[in-house]
Amino acid sequence: MTKARLLRLSVVLVSIFMILLIIVYWDNVGTAHFYLHTSFSRPHSSEAIPGITAGEDWEALPDVDEFLAKLLSSNLKQNSSISRKTEQLLVQGSSKPVVSNLEENVRGYDWSTRNARNSLDQEKLQVERQRTLREFCANSSFTFPTKERSFDDIPNYELNHLIVDDRHGIIYCYVPKVACTNWKRVMIVLSESLLDQGVPYRNPLDIPREHVHNTSTHLTFNKFWRRYGKFSRHLMKIKLKKYTKFLFVRDPFVRLISAFRSKFELENEEFYRRFAIPMLKLYSNHTNLPTSVSEAFGAGLKVSFSDFIQYLLDPRTEKMAPFNEHWRQVYRLCHPCQIDYDFIGKLETLDEDAAYLLQLLKVDRLLRFPPSYRNRTASSWEDDWFAKIPLAWRQQLYKLYEADFVLFGYPKPENLLKD
Repeated sequence: MTKARLLRLSVVLVSIFMILLIIVYWDNVGTAHFYLHTSFSRPHSSEAIPGITAGEDWEALPDVDEFLAKLLSSNLKQNSSISRKTEQLLVQGSSKPVVSNLEENVRGYDWSTRNARNSLDQEKLQVERQRTLREFCANSSFTFPTKERSFDDIPNYELNHLIVDDRHGIIYCYVPKVACTNWKRVMIVLSESLLDQGVPYRNPLDIPREHVHNTSTHLTFNKFWRRYGKFSRHLMKIKLKKYTKFLFVRDPFVRLISAFRSKFELENEEFYRRFAIPMLKLYSNHTNLPTSVSEAFGAGLKVSFSDFIQYLLDPRTEKMAPFNEHWRQVYRLCHPCQIDYDFIGKLETLDEDAAYLLQLLKVDRLLRFPPSYRNRTASSWEDDWFAKIPLAWRQQLYKLYEADFVLFGYPKPENLLKD
């Protein structure tokens, strides 16, 4: 009798364990949006998910799977479907934002139309960009740090730039100084991860900048470990396989100029204390520097572009800490040889790429991408900015960012690398 009871108890415990295991496996894999594919997602085999046939929707699932789907989606009701209000939302193209942030006031928004430029063949552009990336990732003669490691080799803290939207099956790898503020705003609207007086934001430009860059606002891959423990990496792989993945890039040298202008030419207390003070001490021989950026600017103490380049090339820099995200290489932020991106956008064609991507994601009727800045840092500025930088430094800097140039199809700046 005792043995029979123990046997029954064992069966019950094993059953409970298996149910919990299934719950952990499926939770946050996207629930109802797990099988949502955009018009340009590649077809995937259903073998990885036992009991599911490719193309089935939730209504067609077997009874057990349907029960689990309802059970697991009960605590994610808000994330499992787009509300009717959102579905019926029309983009309000005529209104212009009230911009309060100093940096955005300085830059200004460009609301002009660009219909003449919409003739770019976006599909061919994407084929070419992805082909270039994959060819160089597979080319054994082209090497750079971390290229050969697998996705499993990437530490969790290096996955903090991959933002996940389970509502629409989207993963965005953000690159600072490549329109990332507005793309983060778009992700917030789509995922409904931030509320304004209890209602999700509908217009990306209504979202305050300070909320956009708050790490608690976004679900990123590096947060999976705290939520799922040892299952986290497996869940990441499922999402990477099923979701649409995109990133936006920019000419590496122009991105550096933009980062310098944004963080060292404008008064930024954090960057002054963390970076400007050490740079001024190390490369400009200043001592007894003011403790605040406003005092420093008032005394004419600013980091020069030359100081910034020396800082990037100094081998001591990365021994102290990894590059800040604003000048860290894209291949280190987004791992393009380990993650098979479905869409590669470029800042140089931002308006066209953004419009095309939102159409492909089938969310273009929900929102539009915010207009670009009028005085976006131009490629033509490179000659002026690098004019006083020694040739040897320019050559070293190119080697430091060469992988970003090559992987994303940016031409080598020969005019900067020769006498």
